[in-house]
Amino acid sequence: MAERRQADSAVTRRTARTASPRWPRDAWQTLCLPFVLFVSLPILALFLRLSPADFVTNLRQQQVQQAIELSLMTSLATVGLTVLLGTPVAYLLCRRCSGTYRLIDTLIDLPTVLPPSVAGVALLMAFGRQGLFGPGLSWLGLSVPFTQLAVVLAQTFVAAPYYVRAATVGFAGVDCELRKAAALDGASRWQVFHLVMVPMAWMSLISGCVMTWARALGEFGATIIFAGNFPGRTQTMPLAIYIGFEIDLNVALTLSAILVCCSFLILVLVKGFLHRRLQTRAEGPAC
Repeated sequence: MAERRQADSAVTRRTARTASPRWPRDAWQTLCLPFVLFVSLPILALFLRLSPADFVTNLRQQQVQQAIELSLMTSLATVGLTVLLGTPVAYLLCRRCSGTYRLIDTLIDLPTVLPPSVAGVALLMAFGRQGLFGPGLSWLGLSVPFTQLAVVLAQTFVAAPYYVRAATVGFAGVDCELRKAAALDGASRWQVFHLVMVPMAWMSLISGCVMTWARALGEFGATIIFAGNFPGRTQTMPLAIYIGFEIDLNVALTLSAILVCCSFLILVLVKGFLHRRLQTRAEGPAC
């Protein structure tokens, strides 16, 4: 019995030595510090350079108010258009795995990796006056480039994939047995979609909407090429920052601070949804 206890203690000590980390925790924290400082210091410097008095003064400028109003209006229109057009695509992609659908999935994700300037040129070649659909639009009396519609289209082109990706993941996470049970109970495809799929995937849908809105709010490259930079008409906050950096730095700092706060709140909201979802799954019944 004594020999067995000694053997067990020896095994326990070897296991503890093997499982113990090679690096102490303080060493890992020290290694993380440079990158954390690299990310946080520029943001801190932006707010330290801007005084509260300058912030309030710049907010009263007409150009700043117009840029904020236009950004909010176009980004919300982008989210609505994305939900309307992107939800059916996400629902279709979550149920198909063929090569054709994988190609479609890749094409939808392509704008997220394209340089914004390329996206702007592509939109101009498609919907410009001399573009692919330009003559048809002119025949209908429509002119898309350098209008607020162009701003919405540019934002939708670069931001919609974030919603489609999140919605696809959310729909794919719904148990197929629930869909089959609803169908067996006599539910139509539309009823299965809006009574089963959407309520089960609503957190992913909201997260996708929030990320799409954030991306649309910060869109710059495609917008300035396809819609131009006209104050009060197509000048969004990122475009006003670009002009303000050359003319009035305080205006650029004010709008930058607003966008940083919006982005931070959006990330907190999305991460809160994801954390809540992970906790719900962890507390659920084991499979």
